[in-house]
Amino acid sequence: MKTDSLFTEVESARRMEVAPLAVRMRPRTLDDVVGQADAVGEGSWLRSAIESDTLSSVILFGPAGTGKTSIAHVIAETTKATFVEVSAIGGTVSDLRREISAAERRLETGGIRTILFVDEIHRFNRSQQDALLRAVEDRVLVLVGATTENPFFEVNSALISRSRVVELHSLSDDDVGVLLDRALEDERGLAGAFVLDDDARKAIAMLSGGDGRGALTTLELAAELAGSADASASGEGSKAVITEDDVRKATPHRTLPYDKNKDMHYDVISAFIKSMRGSDPDAALYWLARMIDGGEDPKFIARRIFICAAEDIGNADPQALLIGEAAFRSAEVIGYPECQLILAQAATYMALAPKSNAACGIFEALDEVRNGPSRKVPDYLRDRHRPGSENYGEYKYPHSYPEGWVQQRYLPDGLEKGAFFHPSERGWEAYRTDAAGRDRDDR
Repeated sequence: MKTDSLFTEVESARRMEVAPLAVRMRPRTLDDVVGQADAVGEGSWLRSAIESDTLSSVILFGPAGTGKTSIAHVIAETTKATFVEVSAIGGTVSDLRREISAAERRLETGGIRTILFVDEIHRFNRSQQDALLRAVEDRVLVLVGATTENPFFEVNSALISRSRVVELHSLSDDDVGVLLDRALEDERGLAGAFVLDDDARKAIAMLSGGDGRGALTTLELAAELAGSADASASGEGSKAVITEDDVRKATPHRTLPYDKNKDMHYDVISAFIKSMRGSDPDAALYWLARMIDGGEDPKFIARRIFICAAEDIGNADPQALLIGEAAFRSAEVIGYPECQLILAQAATYMALAPKSNAACGIFEALDEVRNGPSRKVPDYLRDRHRPGSENYGEYKYPHSYPEGWVQQRYLPDGLEKGAFFHPSERGWEAYRTDAAGRDRDDR
């Protein structure tokens, strides 16, 4: 049983005639979904659950244009359950409660299941997400959430634990080619009226950055340009040729330098991190600009700056960690375009700051804990709130001594000073380490 929604065949023919090419070409079956064999290929959990109509709550996670809505469309067309949709942009807690109450009535009176689709579920606030918990846990409804953001960061952990996360990946150039060929020939698409030359095909694939919806939108706009140009030059019934020039005119903004979520994505963020670590503010700004222009999530950029503050600067300049936190907060609260100034300030601060990676000593300490022998806490450091603690020996309280310090061993037996902490000779860290060392040697 299905309800009227954006996914159903109840849509009128007239509405479909004016719908964008990407909407007209939405998959009808799982076999029509391109480039997501891991998610919905033969033998996958999701495919089996959809085909047997035994779907449990799932969150589809992946970049834009990778097929999240397409998979929801297939579910809507194949399930015997009632399929409903709530907008994560304009939807309210009241809307969710209304759908949950309706789902309870269907289940109680007719034994009919309800599947609730929430696109961009990360846009729901905590109270909206919490409103779904009980209904999902009790299987009053099955949640199908879609998000371009990492759900482990953006979706409540309680909701994550009640759902299965299925990750989708950016389409390859070959996958995009399959979508283009279908759209060129299918009656729902361009119905064989156009020919796409090789350079135009390559340009669309590169400009799309693995976004299938974006590729079809570019094809549609380029076809309109090619059709109007060939209208007078070609005879009736001939096919118009879509050229690279048509594609470039349809998509004038150059997005080739940053293919988000592909190799270039990782190469650029790597160059950005290494430029800050290498104390080059010009390079840091250049790679930051590449990411901003490529549409990178500002929170992703800010996380890298935040991590750099601890990993590469540390206590050589403790202020860096606060700058990193402020940058991340700005990305969360302000967003583009204003936060790009704050990201730039933070990135150049990290580049100019004195460097130390002494905090990485935690990895040596973890290796010792995980692979070394079990080491006993010295008796005088143990908790005193238990019988017999008077026999633990004397703990020297540092504040009872001049300068707030006293000679005392804190490491367990078998480990010596310098095992994990390797301070740099730069900034505050060097000053404090040197001063503490002199003071202690004087004693």
